[in-house]
Order: sequence, then structure tokens, then C-alpha cells
Amino acid sequence: MITQEQFDTEVKMIISNAIREDVGDGDHSSLACIPENAKGKAMILVKDKGVIGGVNFAKKVLAYVDKNLKLDVRIEDGTEVTYGDVVMYIEGSSQSILKAERTVLNAMQRMSAIATKTRMFVNLLKGTNTKILDTRKTTPGIRVLEKWAVVIGGGENHRFALYDMIMLKDNHIDFAGGITKAIEMTKLYLRETNKDLKIMVEARNLTEVEEILKSDGIYRILIDNFDYEDTRKAVKLIGNKCLIESSGNINETTIRHYAECGVNYISCGALTHSVHNMDLSLKAIKK
Repeated sequence: MITQEQFDTEVKMIISNAIREDVGDGDHSSLACIPENAKGKAMILVKDKGVIGGVNFAKKVLAYVDKNLKLDVRIEDGTEVTYGDVVMYIEGSSQSILKAERTVLNAMQRMSAIATKTRMFVNLLKGTNTKILDTRKTTPGIRVLEKWAVVIGGGENHRFALYDMIMLKDNHIDFAGGITKAIEMTKLYLRETNKDLKIMVEARNLTEVEEILKSDGIYRILIDNFDYEDTRKAVKLIGNKCLIESSGNINETTIRHYAECGVNYISCGALTHSVHNMDLSLKAIKK
């Protein structure tokens, strides 16, 4: 995963771009009917159930829009919520509250959905030594938020992008001319560029697992679309030589069975690409 500095930079870019996209040259609906000096109070209300995510991101958005807004946070990230819960109260400039409203809600609804789905998978893995990982199957432009939400839900992050880990998948292997050649070329590339990146290699069958194991310095082997029997065989073959990750259409029905085969990680694109947003709303509190 990326450094904290990179993470913070990504978040700042998302916020500035989201406000630019939504506000443009002004929130003319608010500017037209609400006096500039008007003060108000609002609450973020839960109209669903699940795991809340995006509270700390919302704080950053609200501070970006107006550092003078006062927040009274009642529910923190990672907390299970139900219909009627109030996540936070916001008080200050009415125009500022409305300017930030949609960016805050859009992000929190999406992040809460991902945190909720992740928590479900984490609970299914209880009692095993297997961790749930996300993937790069994220919404363009807001990857850092979606991966943040996975952590809020109790999962772990895979690589952030193409630049922070070497991952030799089937297409890399085929284009390079085979597993061994791809690994050798990768090691040479890392030496020549003086880059310190972990190497992960995908295996499509047990024969490929055996070939990967002939090379030293492999951080993790991804066993993709293996059935339970072959997964157990792969785990036995690999032993403690490197970490083992399972992937490929693993869902809530099958995930426990794969974990019990002894893999270290299970990666699941559905954590981020197949979720139903949590229903949240921002409501003005009348005086």
C-alpha cells in the first residue's frame, strides 16, 4: 500500500476535484435564497443498516469547504449502525453546509457500503488465519476512498496501483514468453532500476505453481480460479516458501471453504465493484 503522505495527497485531490465538479462557480440555489451570514444546523441521518464509513473523510471535506464549521460526531468509522442513527451534527454557515452536502453524502454512502460488505466477509473468516484483500477493481478517481473503506470494514489492502508492487499475471506471463522468463526479466528490471518492489506471480494450475517455486525471491503466489482440492494441493506444495493468495469468483458461499484450505489471503473484487450504497441523508434542524 502507498505511504501516508501519498494517501493524504490522494484524499486532498479527491476533495478539491469533487468540490470543483459539484460547485463550479457557485452553489447558485443557496446563493439565491440564503443570506451569506445565515447560520444553521444539520445532521447526517442513517436510513439503512450496516457499517458506517467515511466519517473521517467527511470531516476533511467540511473543513475544506469551511474551516469554521463545528462538528459533533456521534458515530465513528467502523461502527455498526441502523435506521434512525445520527452520525454527526454540523453547525455553522448554512451556505457552507449545503455546498459540502452532496460530496459528503456520496462518499459516505459508497464507503459505508464497502465497509459493510467487507465486514460481512471478515466475519465469515473468523476462526481462520485468512485475511480478506481488496483489488484494483475500483471506481476511477476515488480508489483511495474505496480502499480506505475496506480497512474500515476490517479488511486489508492489496497493492494500491501498478507502481507499488510487481504482479505478474497471466497476460504478463504470456506476453513475456513464460513464467520463468517473466520472473528473470523482472528481477533484472528491478536491479537495473534500483527499485525495491515485492514480486507476486499468478498461477493458473499446479504445474505453474511448481514452476514458480523454482525461482527465489517470490513474495506471494496467486492461485487463480482453483477448486478446493487443487487449492489444498497448492498450499501443500508452497508450504512456507512464500505467501499464498486465492482469487477468482470467490463469494460469501465459498470463501470459508477456501480459507479452510490454508491460504493466507483471499482477494475479492466484489468488495468494491459490487456494492449497494447505504442510504444516508443530511437534514436541516429547524430552530
